[in-house]
Amino acid sequence: MALASALAMKPGALTDDKAIELAEMFRLLGDPSRLRIVIETLAGPRAVGHMAEALGLSPSLVSHHLRLLRAARLVSSERRGKQIFYRIHDEHVARVVADMVAHVNEDSHDRESEH
Repeated sequence: MALASALAMKPGALTDDKAIELAEMFRLLGDPSRLRIVIETLAGPRAVGHMAEALGLSPSLVSHHLRLLRAARLVSSERRGKQIFYRIHDEHVARVVADMVAHVNEDSHDRESEH
């Protein structure tokens, strides 16, 4: 969906059920550990052990978070032999997360000069 189309959506275009589903996705991303796990998957498929090590979290905690993220369709999994690799679910999720990462990483001077 083009940005102009998304911005032109009317409030009633989202059913109550879909609004609840979307709010749940944002709630899940509101946890810093889960958000960091999702960001880790932006670079490509990652195994639980790799993510745990990179993020300084226990593998069991990463697995727990991944179960929730997978249920919400924020990440997907694929088995390769005995390991399961997780990746961002689709381009929509990737764009939202990547854009927000870019947004928070903007230099505060750049933001002030825009106003």
